[in-house]
Order: sequence, then structure tokens, then C-alpha cells
Amino acid sequence: DLSALPVVTGTEDAGKDGVPQLHEEAPGNVCLDFFVGDAEATAKAFAEAAHVTSLRIDNTRMVVNTIEPRSIIGQYDATSERFTIHMPSQGVMGPKNVLAKAIFKVDPDKFRVISNDVGGSFGMKGAAFIEPISVLYAARKLNRPVKWTADRSESFVADHQGRDSIIYADLALDRDGNFLGLRVGGVGNVGAYLSGMGPAPMTGVICRNLISVYKTPSFAYGTKALFSNTVPTGPYRGAGRPESKYIMEQLVDKAAREMGIDRVEIRRRNLIPPDAFPWKAPNGQTYDSGEFEAIMDAVLERADWENFESRSAESAANGKLRGISVANYLENTGGAGELIDIRFRADGMVAMVTGAKDMGTSHRTPFMQILSERLGVPYDKIEVIQNDSDLMSSGAGGSGGSKTLVGAGNAIVDASNGIIDLGKKAAAHVLEAAEVDIEFSRGTFTVAGTDRSIDVMDLAQYLRETGNLPDGVPQSLDHKAVHDTSPSSFPNGCHVCEVEIEPETGEVKILRYTVVDDFGVVINPLVVEGQVHGGIAQGIGQILVERTVYDDSGQLLTGSYMDYAMPRADDMCSFDFSTRNVPCATNPLGVKGCGEAGNGASMPSVMNAILDALSVRGITKFDAPATPHRVWQALQKAGKPS
Repeated sequence: DLSALPVVTGTEDAGKDGVPQLHEEAPGNVCLDFFVGDAEATAKAFAEAAHVTSLRIDNTRMVVNTIEPRSIIGQYDATSERFTIHMPSQGVMGPKNVLAKAIFKVDPDKFRVISNDVGGSFGMKGAAFIEPISVLYAARKLNRPVKWTADRSESFVADHQGRDSIIYADLALDRDGNFLGLRVGGVGNVGAYLSGMGPAPMTGVICRNLISVYKTPSFAYGTKALFSNTVPTGPYRGAGRPESKYIMEQLVDKAAREMGIDRVEIRRRNLIPPDAFPWKAPNGQTYDSGEFEAIMDAVLERADWENFESRSAESAANGKLRGISVANYLENTGGAGELIDIRFRADGMVAMVTGAKDMGTSHRTPFMQILSERLGVPYDKIEVIQNDSDLMSSGAGGSGGSKTLVGAGNAIVDASNGIIDLGKKAAAHVLEAAEVDIEFSRGTFTVAGTDRSIDVMDLAQYLRETGNLPDGVPQSLDHKAVHDTSPSSFPNGCHVCEVEIEPETGEVKILRYTVVDDFGVVINPLVVEGQVHGGIAQGIGQILVERTVYDDSGQLLTGSYMDYAMPRADDMCSFDFSTRNVPCATNPLGVKGCGEAGNGASMPSVMNAILDALSVRGITKFDAPATPHRVWQALQKAGKPS
């Protein structure tokens, strides 16, 4: 016999007195009680403030909609007692170590993980799930391969979901609109069980990114991660970074409106100036570089901000509401820590082995560019291997946190420098010269002041085929490096969104979207632009249409695409994308992460543009999603304009 137990699904409800407790060891359903900042200094700033702006923000729960669902093939070889698993993931060494050490309690050498092309991940496929365990157990028990693939309905309830927090934020300002202090608190929903990074987005990640581009003197952030009878949550593109800008940029707009200060001007007064770097923010982050005001001015010009009023009047003449917004962002990416293993093979190819994994992110393209530029290896002679744990060694991590080029990209530089050093020793032997006289340029080792030279590929072949080389002469040019010294990077930028609302239906149409970003040194502009486009689209999806809903009994109401809306091409407009790049000062390549930056500013810019359009009807507070029905309801409640 089965009977339903009492449930709690609401994010704020989960922490209330008298609600069902999910786990005895977590009284009050509290998974983590988190605080960072200087409470005393922040309290003093608020006590001395001329104005305080306050805001409650519902950061809605998201379903992670990847192109391909999770799918697994598990095999077991009874003779060698070895497991092999094929699965989509954000890296292969992480799953290998978790499955071997934590689950099956065997030596990691008994495990092989293969992960080929991955149709999207967004953080979700970087986690550990129960299905690989079940498949591998069955494969061992049955002594035959076993496969499993989730259907879409299964993905809605078996994959980790994202976001889901309620935030209360306060901004203290002096009479001129200068920021004095930021105080943020709230609760986040980790679901029924704890995923590997469940509390991180709503706690540590938000607090590291809240200050953004503004010279805010004091800061306090406290939140509780709560259990509830819902699908567990985990990282979802940006994993706390977009939420932080969603909080901050709505606060800034509201403060400007309440104090009667222009939205651009209040931002200008509080931007960190370019001569202030390195800048130590009160949340513990140290920014290395940036030109925040110049970027904001550039995007305002490209968006034709100064002529918005005439466009707004044209919309009004047609019975529509037009709104515009500007949103700054800065985000803290993951730091370095990734393997690059470069091998010159007998077939004439150069293999570049790394734990950094593509998930539709085109990492291999800039990897090949960096190696080709550094070593002069022909582009078509490079093979990037990311997919097989048997080919990797310690130091291979995985992708996530927009850290790939900071880690793996700079590891290519380190490994290339090592190969050049080896090559000079080898070339000195081959060319019968002193090592100090060997120069390297564009893939060729040359004896200085002569025409004697040898190509890097020919040198690698010579070492491979000759053998029995004298002491001190490298036996090969193969070399590997783990770059783990560079800290986080701080990509930043400014987005302008312009929308039009049809009051009779509530439909929101994005008319113009303009972006100027700073990604430091850009290795491949097309890859970067593609990543930004994808991020913007995900932010637009959350603001316009996406929302996960449970009923009071714990039933997931949005359990299929019949009920959960996804953004489509006609919800977008053409994005005006450009960069104004300032090289990062803390890593050799000068790169700043870009993979998750798009939705860092798209969430606040789209929402603030909608609020700007609705403000003429007296609507100053509205939570996502801005579906036509919800916008229409808000307009009906506000009544006709006087």
C-alpha cells in the first residue's frame, strides 16, 4: 500500500515553520547557511545613506534543455575486470574518478570513460547521475553491453534543473547617487537531494559576482540553500553569474527611478575607472583590467540611445509601448588548471590531448589555432583528443565555468614553450651548432646568422626514427604541461535591449539588441560571437517564456514541451555584436572567458527594457517570465492610461 506524504515545493515555503522536513540531518530543510561580507561596515553604510532602494527578485527555475538527452552505453570485461562507459559529459577524468573511487571502489585503471560529440550540456552533464551506475552494474551482472537513453519526459524529472532562488536586495546611496553599500539575502532551492554543486550557484557564485563593474565600498551577502520536494538543482549556464547581474542591474534602474537620476548617469558615477586597476572589490575579487565607461559609451552609440524617444513616440502612435534598457556586467570565471599533452606521431600528425571538452563550444578550433601559431605546426596536421580517459593522465580536468582558454589555452602555450626548448637542444645536435645559437621562428629552428635550419615536424620525425641519441639530446619533442597558475578572468561588457509591447495581447517583441563585450585577447571571433549569441538566447528564454512549475502536491506541471515553453528564432532579433577588448593582465594569452557571458547581461537588459515599457502604465515591478498572458494581466490590473 502506498500513501502520499506531505510535500513542500516553494522556494520560500521550504524554510517556514511547520512544513515537511525532507531529511532528519537537515533541520529546517537547511542544506547550507551561507554568509560573506562585512556586516558591520555594510550596516554603517545603510545607516548613513541618503536613500535606500529595495527589491525582491524571483529567479525562476529552469529546465536544462540540451539538444541530445543523456545517453549511456556500459560494458564490462570479466577477464580484465574492466569497465568501459560511453556517455556525454563535460570531461572524462572526473566521471572516471567518481565512478571508480566513490561508487565501485576499484582502482581508476579499471575504468575507461569515452565521451564523443556532446549535444549541449550547460553545466548539467558535468554532474554525477545514478544511471551510469545502474548501467555499469547491469553490464557486469549480465556480462554484456547495456545501454540507456532518456526520453524527453524523463529528462524533465531526472536531469538537474537550474536557478530557483528568491532574493531580497538593498542598495544604499548618498544624495548624489553614489553607491555606499550592497546588502543581499534570500533563499535558494536545491531540490530533494544534494547534487555535486547544488548550493554553489546561489551562494558562492552569486556573491563573487554581485559587485560587477561598480565601486561599491561595502557588501554583505547571506543566503540559505533549502531542500524541497522538487528535482535537484545544479549549475546552469553561468550558475549564479547571470543571477547576480539580474539583481544588481534591476537595483540600479530602480534606484535611478526613485532618485530621479538618469539611468546612464547613475551608472557612470559608479563605474570603476580604468586607472584604478588592479581593483580589490569588497567581495574579495581583484579585477585586473577593464574600460567600463568606454564600453558603455560605445554600446549606447551603436544602439542609437539618444534617439530612442522618437522611436518610442512612433510606437505610441501605433498604440504600442516601447522600452529600452542598458545593463552592465562583469563576471568571475573559473581559474586555470588543465592538461595539454602534445605528441608527435609516426603518421605525421600532432596529437593534442586535453581534458577540456567540447559541448558544442568549438574549443578544438582555438586550441588548434594557438598550437599552430606557437609551433608553426600545419593546421591540418593537428588532432585534438578530448574524449578518451585512456589517453589522458593526471591534470586533465574538464570544461566549465568559462575557464577553458585560461586553463587549456595557456597550457598549450606552456607546452609549446617546453617543446621549443627541447627542439633547440635537438636542433643543436642535428645542425651541429651550439644550443645558444639556435633560434626558433614560425615552425623552424635556425642557426643564427646562417641558412642552416630544420622544420619542427622534420625534427620530430628525425628524433623518432634515429634512436640512440647522445646524452642531453631529447629522444622526442613530445611534451605536456598543466597550467594551474593563472587566476580567474573577468569578462565584462554592456548590453542594450529595445522592446515593444502590444497592450491588447501582452506580446513582447525584441526589436533591437546591441552588445559591446570585453573578452581580452580573442583567439577566434566567430566562435566567441556564437557563444555570446547562445548565451543571449538563453537569457531571453528565461525572461520571456521559460518557467518550471509544481503544484501543491509536488506534481511537476511543466513536464513536457506541451507545457514548458522554449524560446524560438522568432522570439529573437538580429544581434549587433562587437567587442572592445582589454587584454587580461593575469594570464599569458591575455584571454577572458566568454562561454557564459551572453546571459549575464541579457537577463537584466531584457527585463529592464520590459519594465521601462510598462512604466508608462505605472508598472514598476514584474517578475519573469514575461509571457503575453502575464504581461496582459499586469496591464489589465494597472488599468488604462489617464
